[in-house]
Amino acid sequence: MNIISSAKRQIILDTETTGMNQASGPIYLGHRIIEIGCVEVVNRKLTGRHYHEYINPLQPIDPEAIEVHGITNEFVADKPKFHQIAKSFIEFIDGAEIVAHNASFDVSFMDHEFSMLQPIGPKTASICQILDSLAIAKHLHPGQKNNLDILCKRYGIDNSRRDLHGALLDAEILADVYLIMTGGQTKFNLSSEEAGQEGGGINKLSKDRAKLKVISATADELIRHEERLDLVAKSGQCIWRG
Repeated sequence: MNIISSAKRQIILDTETTGMNQASGPIYLGHRIIEIGCVEVVNRKLTGRHYHEYINPLQPIDPEAIEVHGITNEFVADKPKFHQIAKSFIEFIDGAEIVAHNASFDVSFMDHEFSMLQPIGPKTASICQILDSLAIAKHLHPGQKNNLDILCKRYGIDNSRRDLHGALLDAEILADVYLIMTGGQTKFNLSSEEAGQEGGGINKLSKDRAKLKVISATADELIRHEERLDLVAKSGQCIWRG
């Protein structure tokens, strides 16, 4: 497996949804996207550009899903509908290579949302290349857990802010994981490195950017979150645990 992509422009992407598909495949149970987070990488360098939206799904969020990502029905009630952000989202990803962890999950939800647009939107694969970072991790570390938390620990990446799943935060973390996992990165364009200096360390986003809103879970919610993941693991592979 060739783990080094030839794509010039990549979009590291993650989504959060109202619930999960059936474990057997992309069979929709009416679930929709409620958060999209993307960061841009050009020539294996973070550019500082990102795309982030919370979305009103026009339907209730499963309680089990809220335990995973912490996004409530009340929080998304005043957020835009998918059709209102579809144009800007498609423009941001068009022509790029999407990198996502367990990409089939995110892409299937995106295709579902695009299919409900009027007029019907494109298939993701028709406007983007798609690269699954989980498949790369499994190739590099066969027989091991390869969820995002494990990969952060394996590659020495700080994910201490990740109390719950969040699309933009997870996309930022995945960007660091992906770049290091596939050979590292030499320089972050918007960093404070001196001109002409090539750094070999981990990518860091600008300290001056606006802080992400982090919705922290209570101790009881964390316990129920783990109980839910136990149930998911019984029906198939739980990608959040590897």
